[in-house]
Amino acid sequence: MSATDPRVRLLTRPGCHLCDDARAVVEAVCAELGERYDELSIDDDPELARRYGEEIPVTLVDGRQHDYWRVDPVRLRRALGA
Repeated sequence: MSATDPRVRLLTRPGCHLCDDARAVVEAVCAELGERYDELSIDDDPELARRYGEEIPVTLVDGRQHDYWRVDPVRLRRALGA
């Protein structure tokens, strides 16, 4: 990971209502803390689909899996050092 990469990555799939809920939490926490995040659809990467297909949405922090299915804002803040 380079210093310019977002610390948070959200792995999603189109049409996933849990992904929509997770995105709202990630957006709010990252905005609050001045962090950036990016989002990738696992449908665009066969390896991600194989690895995370049953766990989406998946939240990665600093390149490591943090949460799946739901994002707890308190836990995410803690992981980001807030």
